[in-house]
Amino acid sequence: MKALGHVFKYGDNVDTDVIIPARYLNSFDAQELASHAMVDIDPDFAKKVQLGDMIVANKNFGCGSSREHAPLCLKTAGVSCVIAETFARIFYRNAINIGLPIIECPEAARGIEAGDEVEVDFDSGKIYNRTKGTEFQGQPFPEFMQKLIRAGGLVNYTNSKKKKNLLYKSTRNAEKTVTASEAILKGLAEDGGLFVPAEIPKLDVTMEELKDMSYQETAYAVMKQFLTDFTEEELKYCIDRAYDEKFDTETIAPLAKVGDTYYLELFHGATIAFKDMALSILPHLLTTAAKKNNVTKDIVILTATSGDTGKAALAGFADVPGTRIIVFYPKDGVSRVQELQMVTQKGKNTSVVAIHGNFDNAQSGVKALFEDKELERELNTAGYQFSSANSINIGRLVPQIVYYVYAYAKLVQNGEIKTGEQINVTVPTGNFGNILAAYYAKQMGVPIDKLICASNENKVLFDFFRTGEYDRNREFILTSSPSMDILISSNLERLIYSIAGQDAEKNTELMRQLKEEGCYKITAEMRKKLNDFEGGYATEEETKTEICETYRSTGYVMDTHTAVAAHVCRTYREKTGDNKKMLVISTASPYKFTKSVMTAIDETNNTMEESALFDGLKKISGMEIPDAIEEIRNAEILHTGECGVDKMKETVRKILGIEV
Repeated sequence: MKALGHVFKYGDNVDTDVIIPARYLNSFDAQELASHAMVDIDPDFAKKVQLGDMIVANKNFGCGSSREHAPLCLKTAGVSCVIAETFARIFYRNAINIGLPIIECPEAARGIEAGDEVEVDFDSGKIYNRTKGTEFQGQPFPEFMQKLIRAGGLVNYTNSKKKKNLLYKSTRNAEKTVTASEAILKGLAEDGGLFVPAEIPKLDVTMEELKDMSYQETAYAVMKQFLTDFTEEELKYCIDRAYDEKFDTETIAPLAKVGDTYYLELFHGATIAFKDMALSILPHLLTTAAKKNNVTKDIVILTATSGDTGKAALAGFADVPGTRIIVFYPKDGVSRVQELQMVTQKGKNTSVVAIHGNFDNAQSGVKALFEDKELERELNTAGYQFSSANSINIGRLVPQIVYYVYAYAKLVQNGEIKTGEQINVTVPTGNFGNILAAYYAKQMGVPIDKLICASNENKVLFDFFRTGEYDRNREFILTSSPSMDILISSNLERLIYSIAGQDAEKNTELMRQLKEEGCYKITAEMRKKLNDFEGGYATEEETKTEICETYRSTGYVMDTHTAVAAHVCRTYREKTGDNKKMLVISTASPYKFTKSVMTAIDETNNTMEESALFDGLKKISGMEIPDAIEEIRNAEILHTGECGVDKMKETVRKILGIEV
């Protein structure tokens, strides 16, 4: 067990009223307490401290009143360890009970300065000052104390004995299991499979409780069920830093009622697409997982994108210590706004490369690099390891489940449905991650009836649900909804594994067929387990018509991907007569695809440059031009790299400075 972080340095007799002043003790919320930590002697502490950082002090740290709030607020703020010459005894006991590691070491306290980067090995008691290259010997923690700390304190440790830890296994090897944090770190299983939970947990809170929760509170209620090896403090730390002021609406994910349909708007983040929702939290989950698993290598986020994931991942990981991020996108296969968002991305650890091919080529190439053992050895030697920001990473997928729990609860709160009333959900789908999250939400207990999978003209998923055969051997079509221009939907493998009865061998054989032959067919028994799903698709003309007619009849302006879903939703209702309330997932701001949207509303806009249409879109939609658009208008192009599909490995080596 180790800790690594930068140091905040204080002197003698830092008492508990300094750590958390008594005037703030009217709150029982740990996050609220943490926001006031050390405020009287270090007003900016709560703003500056990062997860893993440490406090080093002189004599008698934690003296004064015996309040448990003191170690709790430090731990919640992100402090991983306190080193001091001596501690007040009551603080020492409270710290251990709350799960905050503390070490008495006079030499370290005197030899470490503010801002130094320090690593602590709790097994050996060694304290290593990376900045100065000095080492100190503190008292090692006994095994039982390490268990308390690892669990997040005495209460959590006691509860963990009662609660089953949820493990993850590969869709291609059911024998080997890993923890949630290990699955997030790896991204992709070594055998090429995707990590899935051994079972889908049930919600342990009612809709009556959920309906009054904020998005952040709902996220914790859902994610704690899946990420069971994260402590409460760790998980809340990640959630609070992900879902903050970077969203342009306090509700994070507002519900819009348009006619008789409800649209869950997931595009109010920094990059104006739904990927913000999950990718805002992934860097925090990943860096926390790295600390939990004593990872000292730099993590290289290797990602393929059809447009939105790339920018959201770049923005999330830009200048995050201990990480590098490399994004491959299909040249000429994304919108101009999507491309500009990526190639203007700042950050010393960011790299963006256009490939000469489509998204499937990019995605297959990335997966091949994950499975490349030679490259893995080279990375290891150079001090790197791969992880992923695509929804193949379970750390991306789990936060998406929150959408559906939250949306249903808010429909209840708004009086639109009664608790227990079934709804249908329509999801514009490319890589199958978003709709798979809805499927998991249903298994958790959310009253969802039909999961309606909406495709564009690349309707490989529609054909699969219609025939039971997945066949990528077809023309790849570039459409106005590029994030859905996908013929290999990676996350479908997780569903295939599920309907095969978690038969890893059967799933592996089907994935082999897909790779070698480009198609596979599921059994009749497996097809029976797809009753939850319906498929539909929209042509380019139908997509344009949906945008135009919705605007003219309601004033609501939607992007091209949402329009695909809206068309499929409407045709499903007309075909089936199913009158259940319908939730449509709105995955991108219309500003992301301004020209396509404005041309659909008025064909004469087709002759204009996209940048010239932003003001017009503002006028008709009533939506302010997002910061994400304003930022790219005059932004400098920083990434100009291109490569062939067969040169992706060579390109990664070059970016990372790996010599062969």
